[in-house]
Amino acid sequence: MHDIEEHAGPIEADVVVVGAGFAGITAARRLAEAGRTVALLEARSRLGGRALSRPVGDGQVVELGCEFHGQHDSVSAQVARSVGIGSHKVHDTGLKLIGDADGVRRWRGAIPKASPVALADFGQAALRLERMRREVPQEAPWEAPHARRWDYETMWSWTRRNVRTPGGRALMRLVIEAGMAASPAEVSLLHVLNYSNGTGGFRATTTVTGGTLENRFVGGAQGLALRLAETVADQTYTGAVVRRIVQADGHVRASGPGFEAVGRRVVVAVPVPLAGRIEYDPALPGHRDQLTQRLTLGSAIKFLTLYDEPFWRAEGLTGMAISHTGPVRAVLDGCPPGGTPGVLTAFVTGPAARRMLRLSGADRRAAVLAELVRLFGRRAGEPFDVIEQNWVAEPFTRGCYHAYAPPGLYTEFGPALKRPVGRIHWAGAETVPVEFGSMSGAIHSGRRAAAEVLACDEGAAPADLGLGPAERQGR
Repeated sequence: MHDIEEHAGPIEADVVVVGAGFAGITAARRLAEAGRTVALLEARSRLGGRALSRPVGDGQVVELGCEFHGQHDSVSAQVARSVGIGSHKVHDTGLKLIGDADGVRRWRGAIPKASPVALADFGQAALRLERMRREVPQEAPWEAPHARRWDYETMWSWTRRNVRTPGGRALMRLVIEAGMAASPAEVSLLHVLNYSNGTGGFRATTTVTGGTLENRFVGGAQGLALRLAETVADQTYTGAVVRRIVQADGHVRASGPGFEAVGRRVVVAVPVPLAGRIEYDPALPGHRDQLTQRLTLGSAIKFLTLYDEPFWRAEGLTGMAISHTGPVRAVLDGCPPGGTPGVLTAFVTGPAARRMLRLSGADRRAAVLAELVRLFGRRAGEPFDVIEQNWVAEPFTRGCYHAYAPPGLYTEFGPALKRPVGRIHWAGAETVPVEFGSMSGAIHSGRRAAAEVLACDEGAAPADLGLGPAERQGR
């Protein structure tokens, strides 16, 4: 791996890859395996993109970025096993907590504590969403039978028509804000359906056992990214902030402060809104440029509070909590596999995160600790360390967990999410892969982008490059 400041002269490769998260690393690996030279450019001083793991001693890490891979058949889990990285289950034994204006209550199972009427109301809506999502093709949601009608409605307007009780509506709002880091009033109904497809169902988006939150990677998600990047380490450059991409004379030039990389093609594997901040010559087509102006990154701040031991486990709690009030929308047990140190991971998301951004760091910390004390009791206010990861302020991310589509985006601009523009190919967790917005989705998109490049070279799609049936049929 090279620091771009220490590299002299232009970089030349068959393919330039911009962004060394899971999508960019996967694309670079696939291309290198196929015999192409690559130049993997990363703006940060580290690799992994939205995967960021911090050591806490004794070989253990905690997760400041993406961390859950869901079930063992997910794309990312299969890839991890192929390079010798295993998984560990998120602690989910005991009671869970829910906080609202009336206090804190305990509950067990998959359904939060609420009035029977509100639960029944929410349940019928969730079942309806499950039926609807099955009509949505994951890799082309704009082709769903009712795509335009569903895409032109927000999740909140649908909720107001289909969920009658205030309690049921409150649960729906909480699920969207906690699971998608956005308000249901901001998100297209079609996007929620498509996103749910990638998680195994609407309810799975916020479920531990049997859902998307069940498993983490041993050694951390960033550890997996670093392991995957080992095969292209000599072709990787950090500190390379790409500001301009020029297509001319059968080549592509990606440049930034102090460097230039030249190749026959380029894969842009950064979040779609950030890809729109790069200057292109010739300019991008209007539909692609307007797409980048509309796709919106979620608002998420993670707080990790570290304790000598996971005291909540001894009290019969899972460590999972959800809250209708206060800044914290969800909490999970974030302990490493051995159980120590004790870690509570608090997710401040959506409108609550945007409100918190106006506060000082000290005031944000105080507000989060106060909410944890309300939920878990006095000991939650006595951590030996508090780590804040503000993804909205992260200069080469600018939001988390992933981007979401507002009303009208899929049906007006959807195909442009992954359609190449000349010699530019697009990859990333939001380029409408399977498992949208996840590590798995990023890996899937990197495979697709690499296959596109190779197909352009060879004149036909390769037979076995990890393409799904829909991808192969589309060529």
